[in-house]
Amino acid sequence: MKRNVLLLLLLTFQINMYSQQDDFQLQSQLETNKEIARGFYQDLWFTNNTEKYIDYVADEYVVHDIFERKGVTEPAIEQKNIADRFWRNGELQGKIDYQIAEGDLVATRWHASLKPNTLFGKILGMKKLAIINVFRIKDGKIVEIWNHRLDIETNQTIRFVIKGLLIGLLVALIPTFIAFRLRRKLKIINWERE
Repeated sequence: MKRNVLLLLLLTFQINMYSQQDDFQLQSQLETNKEIARGFYQDLWFTNNTEKYIDYVADEYVVHDIFERKGVTEPAIEQKNIADRFWRNGELQGKIDYQIAEGDLVATRWHASLKPNTLFGKILGMKKLAIINVFRIKDGKIVEIWNHRLDIETNQTIRFVIKGLLIGLLVALIPTFIAFRLRRKLKIINWERE
């Protein structure tokens, strides 16, 4: 009987020990993944070290972005190109608000600001743009990116306002053009009657 109790205690202790080791390994992996994401932001977006993109992004990754960049596979260099485009047009600043990690995913909410030094930089204009990125990390590299920005707070909304205005003007000009043509025809008909 004592042997059975002792054996049961020993087994319980070992199972508990293994589950704690699994928890520790999982927590360690989650922290490692969060560190990879923080390094990505630090080097590409908070400081102009865009050549370090290869340290963080897999050779090819899948991006889920706004507009036509949904589920598109891109080479890693594209992340460098995007960051360089901003750095050429101004001075980027950013701050991570918080990160959440679960499994192979890391979600980061951060703010970006661009202090423009070119005309294009002024058009891009960002002041504390709220961004949420979700990265899927595999073998220490980012293999998938979901990018969610609150673009309503940027100058990019002007593009949509201008596009809407132009479409509205076009729609309004069509009946105006038809009315002028009909008016001219009426004048000609009235002139012929007289």
